[in-house]
Amino acid sequence: MRALIFAAMDRSRTTLLTLLFLILGGIAAFQTIPKEANPDVTIPVIYISMTLEGISPEDAERLLVRPMEQELRSLEGIKEMRGTASEGHASVVLEFDAGFDSDKALQDVREKVDTARSKLPDEADEPSVNEINVSLFPVLSVGLSGPLSERELITIARNLQDAIEAIPEVLEAEIGGDREDLLEVVVDPQVLESYGIDFDQLASLVTRNNQLVAAGSLDTGNGRMALKVPGVIETVEDVMSLPVKVDGDTVVTFGDVAMLQRTFKDPTGFARINGEPALVLEISKRTGANIIETVGQVRTLIDQAKSRLPDTLEVRYIMDQSEEVRDILSDLLNNVLTAIVLVIIVVIAAMGPRSALLVGLTIPGAFLTGILVIWGMGLTLNIVVLFSLILVAGMLVDGAIVVSELADRNLSEGQAVQSAWAEAASRMAWPIIASTATTLAVFVPLLFWPGVVGEFMKFLPLTVIICLTASLAMALVFLPVLGSVSGGKRARQGHANGRLMQQYRQLLSVLLRFPGFTLLGVLGIIVVIYAAYGKFNYGVEFFPSVEPDSAQVQIRARGDLSVWERDAIVRQVEDRLRDMPEVNALYARSMISPGNQMAPDVIGVLQFQFTDWYTRRPASAILEDFRSRTADIPGIELEFRKQEGGPAEGKPIELQVSSRDNGRLNGFVDAIEGQMRTLGGFTDIEDDRSLPGIEWRLQVDREAAARFGTDVLSVGSAVRLVTNGLVLATYRPEDVRDEVDIAVRVPNNWRELDHLQRQTINTGRGQVSLSQFVNLEPGDKTNSIVRVDGQRTVTIKSDMAPGRRVDELLKKLQAEMPEPPDGVSVKFAGENEDQQQASNFLISAFLVAVMMMLLILVTQFNSLYQTFLILSAIVLSTAGVLLGLLLNGQSFGIVMVGMGIIALAGIVVNNNIILIDTYNQMRRDGLAAYEAALETGCLRMRPVLLTAVTTILGLTPMVLGINVDLLTPSLGLGAPSTQWWTQLSSAIAGGLAFATILTLLLTPALLVLGDKTSQGVRRLTGLR
Repeated sequence: MRALIFAAMDRSRTTLLTLLFLILGGIAAFQTIPKEANPDVTIPVIYISMTLEGISPEDAERLLVRPMEQELRSLEGIKEMRGTASEGHASVVLEFDAGFDSDKALQDVREKVDTARSKLPDEADEPSVNEINVSLFPVLSVGLSGPLSERELITIARNLQDAIEAIPEVLEAEIGGDREDLLEVVVDPQVLESYGIDFDQLASLVTRNNQLVAAGSLDTGNGRMALKVPGVIETVEDVMSLPVKVDGDTVVTFGDVAMLQRTFKDPTGFARINGEPALVLEISKRTGANIIETVGQVRTLIDQAKSRLPDTLEVRYIMDQSEEVRDILSDLLNNVLTAIVLVIIVVIAAMGPRSALLVGLTIPGAFLTGILVIWGMGLTLNIVVLFSLILVAGMLVDGAIVVSELADRNLSEGQAVQSAWAEAASRMAWPIIASTATTLAVFVPLLFWPGVVGEFMKFLPLTVIICLTASLAMALVFLPVLGSVSGGKRARQGHANGRLMQQYRQLLSVLLRFPGFTLLGVLGIIVVIYAAYGKFNYGVEFFPSVEPDSAQVQIRARGDLSVWERDAIVRQVEDRLRDMPEVNALYARSMISPGNQMAPDVIGVLQFQFTDWYTRRPASAILEDFRSRTADIPGIELEFRKQEGGPAEGKPIELQVSSRDNGRLNGFVDAIEGQMRTLGGFTDIEDDRSLPGIEWRLQVDREAAARFGTDVLSVGSAVRLVTNGLVLATYRPEDVRDEVDIAVRVPNNWRELDHLQRQTINTGRGQVSLSQFVNLEPGDKTNSIVRVDGQRTVTIKSDMAPGRRVDELLKKLQAEMPEPPDGVSVKFAGENEDQQQASNFLISAFLVAVMMMLLILVTQFNSLYQTFLILSAIVLSTAGVLLGLLLNGQSFGIVMVGMGIIALAGIVVNNNIILIDTYNQMRRDGLAAYEAALETGCLRMRPVLLTAVTTILGLTPMVLGINVDLLTPSLGLGAPSTQWWTQLSSAIAGGLAFATILTLLLTPALLVLGDKTSQGVRRLTGLR
């Protein structure tokens, strides 16, 4: 290392140019690096869809889901396999472990699906395999609303969709609320009956007259002529001329018997923005694209298009993640700048402006080098990376302070400038390398954190490792060169005779005379802190709660409600909650089929976009206001949910109850939910069982049908005329992207249940009423069957009442839960499972880190006692962590505080390493243990306090929840960007402050105690 330092100083111009290139490269990387709010966590989810028209959910489970599950269960890396069987359809969703190779997973799944295809019924459609990347969610939602017709809104939305998707950074723009086009052929049943039209013959005629014919070309020797047989339907007029009945020379076309209209398929839900009918463009960016630039391009395009849009059309940006990213980046960058300024102020006060300037240059140097490396690795700049920069802001100068402090001492003793800096860097190189290595050893295990939380948080250890490695180069290579080039010699300050130093020397001399009592006193204080925390703590949580930008209300109701009845209920709730000043936009959706993350009885969702956090009440107070406004609406349940931060998804409490016996399964689920309501604390309890309801079954007497020369398929065709329409063919007009179905339907006044029995069918005996061989019977409705990991499973989900904790509620439920029947198993999933996995990993990572530090320290000091003395500071400093949480009113966050303790372990040992290294040097120079410990403490007090205070001050804005904008200037309190990191910052700052006191008072005492113990052992054993 000495040779490298001297080589750098001999080639000072090369060294300084290298530093300049790193800084300029870092600035360029900062300008171009993709910026986003949360880390881009890729969780491969693969969806296998299977269709077999008309089969029941029970048959779909038996014939489709189970054979597919049997093949897929052998795949590696599957976190959960969820199968769903419903009428005519089945699906299997595979969720892989976060960080798993998605390309390999997709290839393996396709191979297994191809193998399973032979075990599915021949009538089933080909299974489709689709990859769903949940990290590619929309970054911008644009609402289009106003007093326009549905056709006008959809046309405008589709035109904008085409223009937006032409932007290279945009992955896709989906239209929420768009309906599929349909060419509806409306035929009066009496007309069909009078013409005796056979449905199967009708479908065959239309299909055969809608064909692409490859006619080829004709070469006569005198020329070559291309031949064409135009046979594909292109316009409505083409459909009007299609034959539907042929009798001898007489041909009946659609134009003779039907009315044609371009329309849409029956609605499955409605959308409104602030009470106006609406469509929503949901825009996703490509992986690695800069979110701010992408959204800026889309906004510019829409602004340019507004001049060509109707004046009555209102364009609203319902959700814009770029604004959130911009605000968070601004807040955190301000905090980084504040941390740097605070650190430099402290260094100036302690070391003077010249040394402060030299030390201060190492911070942007290490920061920008770190950002350059992160950009080179293809990563993004997000909230975790920015907080990591704040975390290391005070740590980056530790090595620089130690080198600069020793160089100043060398200068004051008369050494030449170059020699003073070279000797200081060489002397402190190995202690600094050892202290940095111990810190890195703590963060390295965190890179292997599994699961979604690990993928989310891995940017913190990665950034810290990169920046600390860069700071090592700054302290040992670039700083000595800068110091030697800048020249000059500063006089030593009289800190050695200052009042603080005298008081510290007096106190330390007393403690060193009674090292045993000093140790007992510190242990007593730690016991008091632990006892106080046990009594007055603020509870445990998995991930910190952050003030959200949005919230939603899920509306739940039961009964076989039509889409219009559902929408009327949603509109009733919407009217109660509109026109609130704290809401920017209210996006309302009613629906027939809720998504996978919602309960089966959800009929609609209201999405609220709040105004800026500093202009409104807390979201919890606003949601409480929502509750009071809607409390008297009968027949519905409302579930209020805030936007979740971090990687957490869904409700915190989740139980999966599995069994092969459906009867036992349902009974035990009812018992669990009853117990949850009795215990209290559980709110918004839901499960994914099929809702009670009625389905109408048309029981076909196959024998009677056969006598009339018909069958079940023909009956189904007749029934579809009354329901969704009988699809005859498809065509592709110029104004739509996808194929449009051509469907024959009866008029609206015929689309009722009692008309099914009056419906007729053409048979060999003429037109026959369906009532001759079809009975209409009511039955219990089964919407779907859910299987998790190969077993029928019901998932129970619940929120918590305010002030309650997941671990507390689950302990009570486990103690009071009824004994499960034979064959029924219960798994606690959700946040509890994630919390347990995170806890187990953090404990393992902590142990691995301690083992790595043990090896480094034994190598450095060649002393087990001194090594264990340093490691003991890690254990003792946890009292400071708890004290910091207690004083700042923070709960114990499994993820954040767990990481804080691990990060603190690496920071705490640094000062102890430098202090003990100096002590050993003095012992080698001939001083006794007492004098060596006293002089070491006095000599190292200033750099120890400096390194600790700079790190603590760097975290202070986050600890206090303050956002300081030095450029405006302005001061913010309680910004969401600071709420993320308050727990982690409080844990590290409290622990480090306490550990600094231990380093300056307890460590010298333990060194003396170790020497006394060693001498006593020698006297007893007679060894010297």
